[in-house]
Amino acid sequence: MQSVGVAVMAGLLIAAVVSGYKARPAEQECRSLRYMIEDREDRLYLTEIELTQLLRAKDLYPVNRVVAPTTLHCIEKTIAQHPMVRTAQCYITPRGEMRIRITQRVPILRVQTAIELYFIDSDRRVMEYRESVRDRVPVVTGNVGVTMASHALADFALWLQKNDYWRARIHHLQVQNPQLVYLYLRGEAMPRVVLGPMRGYEQKLNKLRVFMEDGKEALKDKHYRELDLRFRGQIVGRN
Repeated sequence: MQSVGVAVMAGLLIAAVVSGYKARPAEQECRSLRYMIEDREDRLYLTEIELTQLLRAKDLYPVNRVVAPTTLHCIEKTIAQHPMVRTAQCYITPRGEMRIRITQRVPILRVQTAIELYFIDSDRRVMEYRESVRDRVPVVTGNVGVTMASHALADFALWLQKNDYWRARIHHLQVQNPQLVYLYLRGEAMPRVVLGPMRGYEQKLNKLRVFMEDGKEALKDKHYRELDLRFRGQIVGRN
């Protein structure tokens, strides 16, 4: 009898919990809209007005409308297609405020050729050039295509981000061909650096760093036009 009583009490408790639970409605009225743009204090490549215009153009502006889950998905997809947006997440609070959380794309390289101007972002994708993007990133010029920019050069840029010493010094890469890449350093009268192909650059630049730190006087006196890192165990200076 005692076990039957426990079972009855447990059943009543479950029924009370279920009766008090309210499922989230499949549709919900949107009373307001809030854009939550990550890192907007450090960088802001897009405006709220621009995002609102994008939603209105697709007839997706949600305020004062009943919004279904499928509409939420369409809003997320539309915002994510903006050229400066990396990810978008959309949801409605119990009070009817729609919130759209946005992460922005982050450039790591600026590529400038005779016919193209674009960024490569941290996901190695081509990113539209905009003057509002003011991140300090290396510039790549010369005979460079998207494949090289998004692979070998993107690898180098991501490595450079983690290297405080060289990130502060390298500002320009010039590609003559995949086997011949030049680096340009910040500072007056600094020699051009012949890197060669985009491989083994960590070892090459470690060698150059030792030379620059130990041979400061030689750099001043010799007035080298370029320093060639393509040779194993040595640096060739040319006047």
